[in-house]
This record gives sequence, structure tokens and C-alpha cells, in this order.
Amino acid sequence: MMANKGFSFEVVETIAVLSEGSKGWQKELNLVSWNGREPKYDIRDWSEDHEKMGKGLTFNLAELQNLKQALDKIDDLN
Repeated sequence: MMANKGFSFEVVETIAVLSEGSKGWQKELNLVSWNGREPKYDIRDWSEDHEKMGKGLTFNLAELQNLKQALDKIDDLN
């Protein structure tokens, strides 16, 4: 578990790397435990060593399922 500016986190599972920037940072979909709590799905940029992170979005399972349903409705994705 890593501590960072008054909070702790643990990347429990890396699900997908969505993109990689020119400086090595990766936009990832991960399962992350924040402050020892139940892990949530998380999309954000991470440094290669997962010690630094950018701003991101965190979803519980119901929210991620709603997002998937919304994405399934976009014709360009099919």
C-alpha cells in the first residue's frame, strides 16, 4: 500500500492500459483500494512506478455497469 499526501492506495488489479503518453505515463483502468476501503474501479493516468497519479474517475460496480450500458449505445463503438 502506498501513502501519498494524507491518503493511501493500493492498485489491487490492473485491468487495462488504455493509452500511453510520451513521458511514460499510462491511462489505466484499475481496481484500486483507497485508504484501506473496498476496491473501486478507477480510470486515471499513472507514472510507470505507480508512485504518481493524475486526476481520475472512480466508479463502484453499479456505476461502471451504467457506464458500460451508456457506451454500448454509442454507434461508433460497435
